[in-house]
Amino acid sequence: MANYSHPHICQCLSRLLGFRRHFPVTVTGNRRKTGQQLVEEVLSLAQGLLHLGLAPGHVVAMSAYNSDKYLEWLLAVAFVGGIAAPLNYRWSFEETRLALAAVKPVLLVTDESSATWYSKLQQNDIPSLKWHILLDSASLDFTKWNVLTPEMIKRHPVKLEPFDYSWAPEGTVIICFTSGTTGKPKGVTLSHGALIIQSLAKIAIVGYNEDDVYLHTAPLCHIGGLSSAMTMLMVGGCHVLMPKFDAESAVGAIEQYAVTSFITVPAIMASLISVIRPKEIWKGGETVKKILNGGGSLSHELIKDSSIFFHKAKLISAYGMTETCSSLTFLMLCDPVDEKTTMSLQTFGVARSKFIQQPQGICVGKPAPHVELKISADASGLIGRILTRGPHIMLRYWETHTNPLSPNNEAWLDTGDIGSIDHYGNLWLLGRTNGRIKSGGENIYPEEVEAIILQHPGITSVVVVGIPDAHLTEMVAACIQLRENWQWSEQLTVSNEEFNLSRKNLQLYCIENHLSRFKIPKMFIAWKKPFPLTTTGKIRRDQVRKEVMSQLQSLHSNL
Repeated sequence: MANYSHPHICQCLSRLLGFRRHFPVTVTGNRRKTGQQLVEEVLSLAQGLLHLGLAPGHVVAMSAYNSDKYLEWLLAVAFVGGIAAPLNYRWSFEETRLALAAVKPVLLVTDESSATWYSKLQQNDIPSLKWHILLDSASLDFTKWNVLTPEMIKRHPVKLEPFDYSWAPEGTVIICFTSGTTGKPKGVTLSHGALIIQSLAKIAIVGYNEDDVYLHTAPLCHIGGLSSAMTMLMVGGCHVLMPKFDAESAVGAIEQYAVTSFITVPAIMASLISVIRPKEIWKGGETVKKILNGGGSLSHELIKDSSIFFHKAKLISAYGMTETCSSLTFLMLCDPVDEKTTMSLQTFGVARSKFIQQPQGICVGKPAPHVELKISADASGLIGRILTRGPHIMLRYWETHTNPLSPNNEAWLDTGDIGSIDHYGNLWLLGRTNGRIKSGGENIYPEEVEAIILQHPGITSVVVVGIPDAHLTEMVAACIQLRENWQWSEQLTVSNEEFNLSRKNLQLYCIENHLSRFKIPKMFIAWKKPFPLTTTGKIRRDQVRKEVMSQLQSLHSNL
């Protein structure tokens, strides 16, 4: 018998039906749906899935662009006790095949986004797959599978309330794949409870409410997009959905729909600013009130630009990962109604505010109310691996079926990051254990070096990597992108010209900002093209390192 006191993401349907019955809750192109229409769609799909034979614990793989239909399918699968496994439409065929082999779906839901790999998929045996649902385009070649459409399976719901939803074993609801900065993506098994408590944290800290008009800038196949979508469903706000992120379209949507909130990563914020800056009239600055940043630290210049072009918005940065169902900690970067944060922003570039930046790493703020953090310290007792426990952590990696928690049975999850916690409860991030550079017997974390270099007014972006070195084991190298009108010189001397930079300039700058000498890059490379990114906007550090080594090998072979 179902226990309705247990958490379930479809508990949001009651609020949508009760408080947003006649108000729009989704906008996708020219299509708008009220709370009642969304609930009816979800229940119709759920009835159809039950009639089809979908049972609790069955996995449904989904590969599609963002849309209201995507949200409805996520809720409908959860309603009947299924487990949704969103696939990244940007994956190669091989990545898609490996993911499907791992989760063994009984049903596959796709749209035109899968066109690049769909024909190859039909030629490969997927024994678990019984049904395939096509959301839109009929232009794909379906030579093997009997393809259904949502309209073919929908059943008119007998009643709207009360909602008789079901649970999968262990309360599992989503298999969310990691972005795969190194190696192949892994399927993270998340529960209803983890998603709901993450949503409640965002509601409490960011301040989302039913008056919000939320623009989906992140794909729904990633934890940032999923958790924020869940938050907005819980409060009953309005979702504005674009198929995929495009800066021009996003800026247009912000103005057209009076968007009040969105999430971002540094690359997305930079793209938005580049589109907004040349506009003679910009209306979005008057409506946007909440911006949540993740996937990496915003540079001082981006924080400054954000406070100018989104002058009514509070800007909050979050640190987290898929395995912790999104955000662990939050840091207020700018709040227009709080003079203290505004002052710290103004003095950041001059006084090098120790609250935001210090030699011990990057401050990522305080943990959410439900999150416990501790440091598995090194010999100094201050710096070590960041561990977390609480209802937010994943159940396990789907493929392994092994418990991810530390063997001492204290339920702590090792994040794979290195950091420290100060006396005020702020978490300071040094970097990832697998990104650590070993130089001259010392451990160096790239993020710490990048944080210092990013403060220079001539630098827009930087990626620090370790290059093999016979003497040091690894040599610290910094790949830099210069701000417009700045020039790079390979000369070793310090240039006194205002907009000129050289290796010596930046090395002295690092010394002046108290970076330990062994951490200062020995090599600087002027990077002329965009840095390679994962689909969540994170730097592909491994790819940057490969390209640097390839350039160096080519240079040596030509000598």
